[in-house]
Amino acid sequence: MRRLGMVLGLLGCVGCATLTRGIDTQYNPETGRYETPTHELVYQVPVEDALMTVRYLLEKDHYDVMEKEGGLELFSSFIPEVIPPERYYIKGERLGPRQALVRVFRLRYSAEGGASSAEVSGRTRDQVSVPAMSEAFNNIPGLEGYRPAHGYRDMSVEQKLLERLEMAPALELVDGNPPVPLRSVVMESAGEEGGAPVAAIAPACGAPVEGASSLFAAGGVLLVADPLGTQEVPSAALRMLCEATAQALPVTLALSIPVSEQPLLERYLASDGASSAVQDLLSGSAFWRRAYQDGRSSRAMLWLVEQARRLRVSGKDVAVAAIDADRAQGNEREAQMAQHLLNAQAKRPQSWTLVLAGSVHARTTEVNWDGDFEPMGVRVARALSSSVRALDVGFQRGTQFVCRYDVWDEDVECNVFGISPTLEARQASTQAAGLKLFTSQQPHGFHGRLYLGALTASPPGLQAPRQPTPVNPVPATK
Repeated sequence: MRRLGMVLGLLGCVGCATLTRGIDTQYNPETGRYETPTHELVYQVPVEDALMTVRYLLEKDHYDVMEKEGGLELFSSFIPEVIPPERYYIKGERLGPRQALVRVFRLRYSAEGGASSAEVSGRTRDQVSVPAMSEAFNNIPGLEGYRPAHGYRDMSVEQKLLERLEMAPALELVDGNPPVPLRSVVMESAGEEGGAPVAAIAPACGAPVEGASSLFAAGGVLLVADPLGTQEVPSAALRMLCEATAQALPVTLALSIPVSEQPLLERYLASDGASSAVQDLLSGSAFWRRAYQDGRSSRAMLWLVEQARRLRVSGKDVAVAAIDADRAQGNEREAQMAQHLLNAQAKRPQSWTLVLAGSVHARTTEVNWDGDFEPMGVRVARALSSSVRALDVGFQRGTQFVCRYDVWDEDVECNVFGISPTLEARQASTQAAGLKLFTSQQPHGFHGRLYLGALTASPPGLQAPRQPTPVNPVPATK
């Protein structure tokens, strides 16, 4: 994520004054001003992928992009109608196999014999002088009558890169994704803790979620738009389950697990939670053993199922319902998910039902990009009317385990990626964690926002040694 303390001038650079407001600054919603960032961003992807993404962004804007020997430096054709001439220079830095720094500069040329960058006042820390990086620019073509003079960070391009790498749609792989042989189980709650029998261990409830109790009601349904593959959403879900059951409410936890897995869940919930019971759950499951696992089968979700079992053992009225479809896609899948949820709610009409589903599924209004698509939340709200509430999640930049389509390899990759919030969902430093209701339902169909702070990736509960290519995997957006 962020490398704290690394300011944008770490290249040891100086340069000219900023000439275009906003290019070398970013909008800070907390101050309402454009400001120079003070920290570098580390992207959770190979540096080659990050540089390929920058190349794509520039070529999309009709620039020619050339690569220096070594592959970690790029430069573009000249920016049209800009005098003195300017071009983009991109510097990548490999910090690890899946950790990369990428800096995008606008390199300015000056007329031969003109003032050098050292003679220009008003330098800012996000600028780079060419003399300070003379070796880096040795192979950049010149322009007759001009020479490279100085450069400054172009934060507008870097913002596009961030959006492309960390705001990409998550994929839920719903078909053509066969199970692999059982290899290893990763479940933090399995086995014994402190020498106590597993069945006697209390659930890890933690503190109540601030503001959530107002939504607890018999017969009520709360849809939470789950950023897949994180630790924080299952943790918040457990805290709400604990608080609701402490008020003597029966609760139903509905998860995006195929409904065919329900018998396995029931058997596990009735078990003592020992490692043999975990082994039975996973060895009999096609869902937890998929070749390509998205965030629905994360370790945190498996942990949440175990915590629900512990709540039951402690005497609370808790049920877990699998509500996803097995192989359906699009509207058929949304319809099946809605019906499975309605069936679960009808079996326990006096319970409070907490639903974790991807953000599109949880919407209670239609999406604006497809007039024919009707999310699960729309269908459930129509059937249950005023008893349904939906929350999206507010957060700070972090990581998630998720599946995304790799446009470079034309394949699906499931791994830890960075995740950044939209401006709307961004949790300000002054915003405490907890639930905040809106004064009215928003156009996106959410009634409030659950603030969770920085998100942390949760890998699959069961990780195969390697992920073989699935047979025609069919992705669906979250």
